[in-house]
Amino acid sequence: MYEERIVSGMRPTGALHLGHYHGAIKNWARLQAEYPCYFFVADWHALTTHYETPEVIEQNVWDMVVDWLAAGIDPAQSVLFIQSRVPEHAELHTLLSMITPLGWLERVPTYKDQQEKLTDRDLSTYGFLGYPLLQAADVLIYRARYVPVGEDQVPHIEFMREIARRFNHVYGKELGFEDKAKAAAKKMGSKKAKLYAELRTRYQEQGDANALESARALLEEQQNLSAGDKERLFGYLEGGGRMILVEPDVLLTAASKLPGLDGQKMSKSYNNTVALRDDPETVKKKIRTMPTDPARVKRTDPGNPEKCPVWEFHQVYSDDKTRDWVQQGCRSAGIGCLECKQPVIDAVLAELAPIRERAQRYMDDPTLVKNIVADGCEKARELAQETMREVRDAMGLTYS
Repeated sequence: MYEERIVSGMRPTGALHLGHYHGAIKNWARLQAEYPCYFFVADWHALTTHYETPEVIEQNVWDMVVDWLAAGIDPAQSVLFIQSRVPEHAELHTLLSMITPLGWLERVPTYKDQQEKLTDRDLSTYGFLGYPLLQAADVLIYRARYVPVGEDQVPHIEFMREIARRFNHVYGKELGFEDKAKAAAKKMGSKKAKLYAELRTRYQEQGDANALESARALLEEQQNLSAGDKERLFGYLEGGGRMILVEPDVLLTAASKLPGLDGQKMSKSYNNTVALRDDPETVKKKIRTMPTDPARVKRTDPGNPEKCPVWEFHQVYSDDKTRDWVQQGCRSAGIGCLECKQPVIDAVLAELAPIRERAQRYMDDPTLVKNIVADGCEKARELAQETMREVRDAMGLTYS
C-alpha cells in the first residue's frame, strides 16, 4: 500500500533521442536503484492525438522499449509493461469518470495549451479531454508513492491527488469503520497494536509527522493483514475513512539542459534530434552542420558562445577547461566553429557507443524484448487486479 513505489509512462513516439535520454531516461535509470519502479508504454495515450494513424503505434512501441533497455533501464530492477495489456487501467478510468467533475478536466493547463498548439488535429474528443483522468488511473492503480515529472506536469499530479482524495472521501466510509479498524489492529498482536495506537494519538493530537511515518512503516511491515485491513488502518491513522487510493507525490525531475540541434526544444517534428541509435557518421554530420552564432560569417569573425546552440551542448557534455577554451577561442576568433564542435562530437559518440551496442542485442533477438514486456505486463496486472478488487468492493460492485 504505502510501498515507496514509482510509476511513470511515456507515449510511444518511436526511437528515442538525446532529449528523451537527458530529460527522463537517465533519471529513471538512477531511480530504479533506489525504488521499486514501474515504467509503462502509454499506447492508449498515443491514440488521443494519433487515433487516425494506428499503424505507426506498434513499431513505435517496440522501438521505444529497445531504447529504454539500451539506455540502462534494467528489467531485473524495473517492471516494464504496455498500458493496453493491463485492461484494469481502462476499468479504473471508467469508474473514476463517474465521480470526476467536468470542470476539473477543463481546467488542467495542458488541455487548452495543446488545443492551441496542435491545430492541425481534431482534438474535440472525449479521449483528449479525459487524458488527465486516464493518466490518473495509470498511477493510482499501482498506489504509487511518487511520480517523477518535470515542472510542467505538476498540475497533472495535483489532479491525481484530488481524484484520489475525492474517491476516498466518497467510498472510504463504510459501516462500522472504527470497529473494523480496531479489530484489524488486534490482528497485529498486542504489542504492535499498542504502538500503533500511541503513534496514531501522537499524530492526531500533536500533528507529529514522524509519528505518522513510523505508523505507516509499522503497517507496511505487517504480513498477516489483508489489503482491506491495511487500508482501514491507514485511513484510521489519518482520521479519515479507508485509504483505498494513495495520493501520489511529485518527484521533481530537473529540466533537461539539452536543446535541439537548432537551439529549439529537441523534437522529431522540428527535425533537430540526435537519435540514441544514430550511427557515428550520422552523429558527426548532424553536429558539424549545427547552426552557430550568426555573427561568425567568416573564420576570422569573433563570436559570442551565448548566442550559439553548440555552447548549450558544451554545458552538458564538456568540463570547465573545455568550456573556458570555447569562451576564449570563440570570442577572439582563435578557434573555428568546426573546432569548437569536435569535443561535443567526441562526447556524444562516447555516450552513445554503449547504448548502440546494447540496442543491437535486442534488435538481433526481438523475442528478448517481447519476453521482458510479457513478464512486466504479468507483474503489473497482478498489482492492478489487487487494487481493482478493493475499488469494486468499495463501490458495491462485488456481487456474490
